Amino acid sequence: MEVSNAKGSARLLHLSLSNSRLEVGEAFEPRHLQSLLSPERRNVLLYPDTERKSEPFDAAWLNEPLRLVVLDGTWRKSRKMLYLNPLLQTLPRLPLRDTPPSHYLIRKAHLPDQLSTLEATVYALAQLENDINKYNPLIDAFDGFVAQQASYVKRSV
Repeated sequence: MEVSNAKGSARLLHLSLSNSRLEVGEAFEPRHLQSLLSPERRNVLLYPDTERKSEPFDAAWLNEPLRLVVLDGTWRKSRKMLYLNPLLQTLPRLPLRDTPPSHYLIRKAHLPDQLSTLEATVYALAQLENDINKYNPLIDAFDGFVAQQASYVKRSV
């Protein structure tokens, strides 16, 4: 799910993953959101734990079909999306472990562990699938995207 002013990371991710779905918006009609989170898969939100505690991630879930739900936006915007969609607040959260610094050099990050949507999702999928290198080609393609964007900035200065 992304807000309407995304920089391209979520769209690039969606175009690169065949089983992905991209929903654009900030607040979703509850019945529509419920239909997106149908029960044939366990829904897990890629989002750090916050004050509102949701069900902790259980490693036993790795043996069942999972749906990774990702919010695309700034931290402030993603918190707002979470607040505006109470159903998302109830989802168990997947915390990321041991991620490398961001490759998204065209965006200002306040901390080294602040990742683009694409990076965070790729690292989450690699973590879930226990295959740290599986998505390296996508990170490599992302590096090319970032380099291309950076060249546009340099030309306009």
